[in-house]
Amino acid sequence: MTAALLVLGANAQPSLSAILYAASALPILIVGLGWGNLAAIVAIAVAGVIGAVAISPLFALMMAIFTLLPAGWLGHLANLARPASEIGGPANLMAWYPLSDILLHLCALVALAVIFLGIMIGYGPELTNQLIDVMVSTMTEQDPSMAMEPAAVEQVKRLFVITVPVVQGGMWVMMLFAAYYIAIRIVSASGRALRPREDIPSALRMNRNALFVFLAGILGCFAGGTPALIGATLCGTFGAGFLISGFASLHLRTRGKDWRAPVLVLVYLSMLLALPAFIVLILGLADTRRTVALTPAASGSGPDNPDS
Repeated sequence: MTAALLVLGANAQPSLSAILYAASALPILIVGLGWGNLAAIVAIAVAGVIGAVAISPLFALMMAIFTLLPAGWLGHLANLARPASEIGGPANLMAWYPLSDILLHLCALVALAVIFLGIMIGYGPELTNQLIDVMVSTMTEQDPSMAMEPAAVEQVKRLFVITVPVVQGGMWVMMLFAAYYIAIRIVSASGRALRPREDIPSALRMNRNALFVFLAGILGCFAGGTPALIGATLCGTFGAGFLISGFASLHLRTRGKDWRAPVLVLVYLSMLLALPAFIVLILGLADTRRTVALTPAASGSGPDNPDS
């Protein structure tokens, strides 16, 4: 019910819509991480029914695709564990689903959701060109000196249609991962966490296979048409994954340094600029690996920890 109310609040308050939409994943994540898959499924179903009754079935479907189902899937993956001996580890330990693979799944889910939304609204050059024309005409009416040359308008149109899926996909990955991180902290503090709390700076890296998807997205951006839009979506979502892992690497590299706090604050504040973000992205691209969390078998047992 909380997840549904947050989405309804986002629908009623556009200025806070992005934050409220992302926050709607938090209750589902808390339920899944603390009480298991069945509780998460019930929570998703109840939220979907409330959304369908309050707005429409289509609204409930969009809510489920963008927030509820990804949150439930992340909670399911986080609770997967198997004996460490199956992967060559000690016999008395449990191995948990790698955090790098959880981030990989998140990037893929958001990419599929953004592509689905694009199909639903008919996203493409025709839609964005109309929007740019309206914006340019409005600016010209308000101040004729701001009139743009036709060639400049065409360049803005070509850039805008590619930029939107990159930004939308990237921001959504980062916001959902922030919800996952907050949910982990809450559930761990409550003592109900099925998965042990990991050291994020050392454990969070992107899966090596994500490099190939990211490269395919970059190549797709130059193909034009629908492949370019799909490639831009992959660049945004998987690029955000590498950016998140780059920040984790940066936190690890600066750990124990006297200048750590001011440097991290400066880096976070400068993320609106392209160059600092690109440097952090390179850190994420340069360090790809799978880190498996191991815990004693007794603490890893439970009804919602099936073998992965």
